[in-house]
Formats: sequence, C-alpha cells, structure tokens
Amino acid sequence: MDSESLPWWKKTVVYQIYPRSYMDSTGNGIGDLKGIISKLDYIKDLGVETIWFSPFFKSPTDKPYKEHDCGYDISDYRDINPEYGTMDDVDELIKGIHSRGMKIVLDMVMNHTSIEHPWFQKSRSSKDNPRRDWYIWRDGKKPNGKKPPNNWRPMIFLGGAWKYDESTEQWYYHCFLPFQPDLNYRNPEVQKEMLDTVRFWLKKGADGFRLDIFNALFEDAEFRDAPFTFTIANGDMDLLFKSSKMTLNHPDTLEFCKKLRKTLDEYPGKFMVGEVGASLATLKKYLGEVVEDGTNTNGLNVIFDLRSTSTPMKAKKFKKLIESYERWFPEPFFPTWVFGNHDQVRRISKIDNDIEQAKLNAALQLTARGMPYIYYGEEIGMRNAKIHKSESKDAVSHHFKIIPQFIRNFITRFGVSLNRDECRTPMQWNSAENAGFSPPGAETWLSVNNTSEENNVEVEEKDPESLLNCYKRFLKVRKETTALNSGSINFIEIKKSPKSLLAYERKAIVNNKEDKAFVFLNFSRKNIRFHNPLKNPKVLVSTSIKTEPLDNAQIVLMPWEGIVLIE
Repeated sequence: MDSESLPWWKKTVVYQIYPRSYMDSTGNGIGDLKGIISKLDYIKDLGVETIWFSPFFKSPTDKPYKEHDCGYDISDYRDINPEYGTMDDVDELIKGIHSRGMKIVLDMVMNHTSIEHPWFQKSRSSKDNPRRDWYIWRDGKKPNGKKPPNNWRPMIFLGGAWKYDESTEQWYYHCFLPFQPDLNYRNPEVQKEMLDTVRFWLKKGADGFRLDIFNALFEDAEFRDAPFTFTIANGDMDLLFKSSKMTLNHPDTLEFCKKLRKTLDEYPGKFMVGEVGASLATLKKYLGEVVEDGTNTNGLNVIFDLRSTSTPMKAKKFKKLIESYERWFPEPFFPTWVFGNHDQVRRISKIDNDIEQAKLNAALQLTARGMPYIYYGEEIGMRNAKIHKSESKDAVSHHFKIIPQFIRNFITRFGVSLNRDECRTPMQWNSAENAGFSPPGAETWLSVNNTSEENNVEVEEKDPESLLNCYKRFLKVRKETTALNSGSINFIEIKKSPKSLLAYERKAIVNNKEDKAFVFLNFSRKNIRFHNPLKNPKVLVSTSIKTEPLDNAQIVLMPWEGIVLIE
C-alpha cells in the first residue's frame, strides 16, 4: 500500500499525559486541564502528533487514596472531575489540540466503574433493582454463602476477585481492586450504554480511545473455577498455577470487539488501541480479519502491548522482539512500542539511569515499525522516585501493604512496581521549587523527584546534547521521513559485525517511488566499527551531535549511539 493513503494514526507518535501530574494552574498541588492547555505548545514543539490522556472523568478522588484509583474508577463517564476542571475546559482542550494540528485520545475504562457510580449504588441497593444485573452478582458457597462463589483471582494477584456485600448477602466480582466492580457485559443494556458513551466522546471531538484492561470485559458465563495449570507464569497471564481463561481474553470479548469497531467506524478517521495482556497469538485475534483491500475491519486497530517495557538493552533481545512482532503483526497490522506508562517502573530506571542508553532507547522506539508511545517525562529522563509505602497514595500499594519495604525495593529493581506513585511524580519543568509544576510553597499531591534540578525541560532545552533534544531530532526526522513513519522493516546483515549492532532498513512506497532509511544502533558501552553497506551514505540523525560515524567504507559508533542514514 502506498504510504500516502495510510490513515493518520498509522503514522503517529502518541504522548501520554497523567493529568494529575502534568501542570497545576491553580496552586492546589494537583495537575489540571488548564495547566495542560498552557503546555500544548511545548508538546507541539516536541514533535508528537497525538496526546493520550489518562482519565479526567468524574471519580471519587475526594476519598482516602487507598479507596480510589486516581481516575481509573469512574463515577460518571460523561462528566469531568472538578479537581481537573469543567466540560468547558475539555472543549477548550480539544479545540487547542486540534488547532495545533494534533489529535486527542481518551482513556476509556470500559471494564469496571467506581463503587460510587450511581449505577452501582442502585445495583447494590436490592436484588430487585433494575440496575442489579448491570454488575456481576452471585450467591456465595455454603456455609451460609460466606465463601466466594469460585476461586477467581483479580489481576493484581493478591486475594480473591469477589467482595461480599452485607446488604444483599451476595458477592460482586471485581477484576481489579475491590472498589472497582466489573460491569456485566452480558447485559445488552450495559453494552448499549457503554457504546453510547463512546459515541458521546467521539461527538465531542475525541480522535480515538485507549481501552484500559480491555481483555477483562467478559468472564465465563457458568462461573466455573479457574483450572489448575502447571505453569508459574505465561504470556496469557496464567499465574501461580492458576489459569486465567475463565476471566481474561474470553471469546465473547473478541466478539464485542466487532460491535465496538462498528461503533467507532460511524465516525471516520478514528482509532482505538486496546490494553491486552496475552500471548502474541491471542493478541492477534483482537485485531480482526483482513479483507480484500488489505485492511482489518472488525477488530481493534492496535494492541497496547507491554513486552518492550521489560526488554533489556541488548541487540539480540530487540531483534527477537521485532521478529516476533513482524511474524504476528504483518501489514495491515502493526505493533506498539511502549517503554513506560502510569503503571510501570520508568524506563530509564530500568537501564541504570543512563542518559546515553535512554537516547538509544528513543532511537529504537522512533525508528522501528510500529506506533511509539512516550510517557510524560520520558523525554527528559524522569526517573522513578523513591517513596516509602507509609507515604504511598497508590491503592495498589496499600493492597500490597503486607510486603516489607526492603522486599518492595528489591522487586522494583526487576522492573515490577508495587507503588505506582513512583512513576507518577509531577512533571519537571524547571529547577525552581516544585519544578515549575506548582507555584513555590504549594504542597504537591506527590513530592517532586529529587532529580528535578538536573532533569527538567528548561535546562535540557538549552543543551543540544540533552535527552530532550535527542527526542526532538528523532521525532522531526520520523515525521519528515515516510520510510520511518510508515515503511516496512528488514534487518541488514553485515559480515563480521559486532554482536551489539542492531541494523535494519525501513522502506516505503510514496507515489510509486521507494523511500528508504537505514538504522544502525550500538547496544554496548564500547565503540564499534563495521563495514558500511551503503554506497553514498548521509547521516540523517544521530543520538549525538558530536560524533562523525562515517569513516570511508566503515561506520564507527560511539557507546550507545544510534544513527539513521540515507543514500
């Protein structure tokens, strides 16, 4: 397919904003929509085209932190949480984004609501309430129904997935935290309401959705126990010898994809990316089928896959991941490149807090085939903070409160977060008190990271060799080079090349002509030298502005250097 005919979202780079932590315009220590609006020019200048927002819908954030999930427990899908602003602010935000030629993607939590949602309040009021069947209620096992209906486990893997409700003497199902009851998608009224909610935001101007834990929508209709499995963990989220097939990636969820896609297609030019934890073979099923014109028409447009977050900085490992993506997601499908989000240990903290490695990581992300996702602050090297569990405001961290702090610290070293506050600290805009996120003297909802004096936008904008300016260079080249934003990918084999070298060609067809770019990445702490396979190469962009990688018939790369060449 000619790259010129591809939809916009197949060429875009997505920037994720966690609204609570991006910019505080009121001085109350909490980020808000007006604060974000004031930073739209920064995002535009960065070079991304699409902004994804974690939820700013109404949710019970006035409750103690351990009793809410900072927006991922929604109490009204069609209203705005007052601490973030108003619906008028949303309209201004959408207008501001579109006027800058950018797109807006909303985080849609379709699987569950808050226990404070009026639907659930009515549902739990009596067994006869018309909303009762909007959620999943079951009698418990004997004696006296005080044991859970079955052995299902929540996605956070501690405790059971059922919560007993004294008022009606039944149990409700929650795939995540107890204050996030799952909606019953076997009820047609629920499906209609949620699809109408999708339409509501599309009419407001949303350009797409990121679908939170989308693979959890349907459960086993017979509520059978999860079977035993001989595995400790696998790609389909089986864990600790218990299968997930009764609660995750149910065939009926795949069928619902078709209804959701049909709804989305009522508004041309929109797209959706689903967060799905599963094997690549299972992920492929969510993308629907390819039709005669070479497009997929009845599934998700893209899968939000997290494999890249745990891939070590080794050429061999990334080559294997790219090969897997190419095998399972050939055109018209394509993968996502995610290295961090609001649930993950920040990428730079997984790679020794090394700025040069972070530059190479960005070079890979912005030159490999797929849709890149940049988590706010990644572009300036924001690190995971160190926050003791006694100071945590993350409900998941409270759920793991029995785990001692020293064990938590040890687990975090392996990239697993038991306190998501540590990757959600305020954006670091400058070296002033509160890093420019809030006015000096304000008490921010989370403490500003102690690296803010050296890692902030103001400082890095002035340094040509900074991580921020590396991102800007690669984003600019990606946008201007069709081969990089929408071309195919093939590995370049070079005889006697170092094992730390990852080399690939990107190629696109533009108006019946080939557009090519050649990427060379050095995944090592040493200089490497190898044969230059190109006849008349020119450096398009590098992670460093000080090196000269072309040496006659050879290419020389500094430690952790990545370059793009053209002929």
